Amino acid sequence: MDQQQIKQKVLDILDHHKIGTLATVEQGKPNSRYMTFFHDGMTLYTPTSDETHKAEEIDDNPNVHVLLGYDGEGFGDAYLEIKGTAKLNHSKELKDQIWHEQLERWFDGKDDPNLSVLEIHPSEIRLMNEGESTPVTLDL
Repeated sequence: MDQQQIKQKVLDILDHHKIGTLATVEQGKPNSRYMTFFHDGMTLYTPTSDETHKAEEIDDNPNVHVLLGYDGEGFGDAYLEIKGTAKLNHSKELKDQIWHEQLERWFDGKDDPNLSVLEIHPSEIRLMNEGESTPVTLDL
C-alpha cells in the first residue's frame, strides 16, 4: 500500500467514525475516555470543558493518543492509532463549526465560556487491521 492509498484510507476512517478514545497523561499514567471527533485534514477536534480533568492533564502534558475507527464487527476491522499533541482552542469560529444541539447537555450554548475545543495535531498515524500489509504508518 503506497502513501496515497494509506492517506485515503485514513481520511475514509476519519470521515466515517466520530466516536473514539482519547488518552491523556495523568500523573505519568494513561487516562482514557470516549470522545466525539471531527477533523479537518489530519487535524482532529473534539469539544470539551475547560473545567475537566482532561483540560488540566493537557495543560500539564499535551501528549495524547487516539483510537478511532473500529466497527466492532470482529477481526479485520480497520482502525487508527494516532499519537499527537493537543491544545485547548477557544476560537469562536471553531466552536461554531463543531457545535451540535446535543452538546446542550453539558454547555449553555456555543457561547458558554467553559466550552473549548481540543485541537489535536498528529505526530504519527498508524493504520491498523487493514489486510496483510498493515500496520502501516502515514507519512506526515
